Amino acid sequence: MNKVAVYRKEHFNAAHRLHNNALSEEENKNVFGLCNNANYHGHNYDLIVKVTGVPNKETGYVVDMKWLSKIIREEVISRFDHKNLNLDTTEFKELNPTAEHIAIVIYNLIKPKLDKDLELQIRLYETERNFVEYPA
Repeated sequence: MNKVAVYRKEHFNAAHRLHNNALSEEENKNVFGLCNNANYHGHNYDLIVKVTGVPNKETGYVVDMKWLSKIIREEVISRFDHKNLNLDTTEFKELNPTAEHIAIVIYNLIKPKLDKDLELQIRLYETERNFVEYPA
């Protein structure tokens, strides 16, 4: 079995505020710094979706990249692009929208759409120097 990894890169813009209601205002400022701004702040996120599997014998594809792009647009981009993650999404009403949590949420939105024999990894760049991967 020759596994191959394919990648699809997408982009979205979103605002958020990192804040934990269980902490005091001072503790939140100490933990999250400028990211705790009460008026929110934004990022230009780069999303890389990695799908790994054995190429299909008929098509030669691990996954049809046009289809994967469509799934990402429907499940992620339409949901998060140009949104305030704290205020405009159900996913982050109670979940602190850290890059780590955003990557896990994106994974959980895409994974059920893939064939069970395919592996999925999400890489999310919050800045060009800061990124997370899930699963690690």
